[in-house]
Amino acid sequence: MAKIQPLPAATSPSSSDDHRQGQQTYTVWMKSLVFNGNGCAVYGPDGAVAFRVDNYGCRGGREVFFMDRAGNALVRIRRKGFGAFRRWQVCRCDEEETTPWFSVRRAEKGGAAVAMHGGAGTCYRIDGCSGARKPEYRVRGVDGTVVAEVARKQTAAGVVLGQDVLTLTVAPEMDRLLVLGLVVVRGLISRSL
Repeated sequence: MAKIQPLPAATSPSSSDDHRQGQQTYTVWMKSLVFNGNGCAVYGPDGAVAFRVDNYGCRGGREVFFMDRAGNALVRIRRKGFGAFRRWQVCRCDEEETTPWFSVRRAEKGGAAVAMHGGAGTCYRIDGCSGARKPEYRVRGVDGTVVAEVARKQTAAGVVLGQDVLTLTVAPEMDRLLVLGLVVVRGLISRSL
C-alpha cells in the first residue's frame, strides 16, 4: 500500500521542545479507502496506514467500526437516541461489548462532553463541534489542558492541504485509541463520515 507524505525526521530536540517529546502525530484523511464508502484513514508518522474507519451505510450511520490496518475491529461506535438526546456509545471490541468504554453527547457552546464508563461525570470535552465543516478542534481534559489537537495538515514547504486532510497531535500521556475514537465520533457529529 502506498504511503503518504511522512513527517520529516526530527533533529536533536531543544529545551523549548521538551514538552513536545513523546507526542504522537497522525495524519487523518477524511475519505474512505473503500470505493463508494464513507469513512476515514489514519496514517502514522511513517506515512503508512495505521487505522481506518469504513461506514458502508449512509453518512453518520448508526454503527461504525474503527479498525487497524489489517481490518480487525478495535472499537465499535453506536449512535443512540434522537435529536437533543442523541449520544454515541463507544465499546472496545476486545472486551465485552455490552459495556461501553465511554460515551459522547453534545454539550452547550458547540462542544461535546465525554464521559468514561464507571466514571464520575465528564472526563473530556471536545471543542468546536458546532462548525460542522470546520476541521480545527481540540480535546481538553477536565482541568482544561489540551490532550489532543486537530488542525489542517501543512506540508514542510508551508502549503496547507484541503479540509479533509488533518494533522492529529496526541499528548504523550493519552491513550491514542481513545483520542482516535473521539476524532471518529466528532466526524459523526459533524456528519463528515
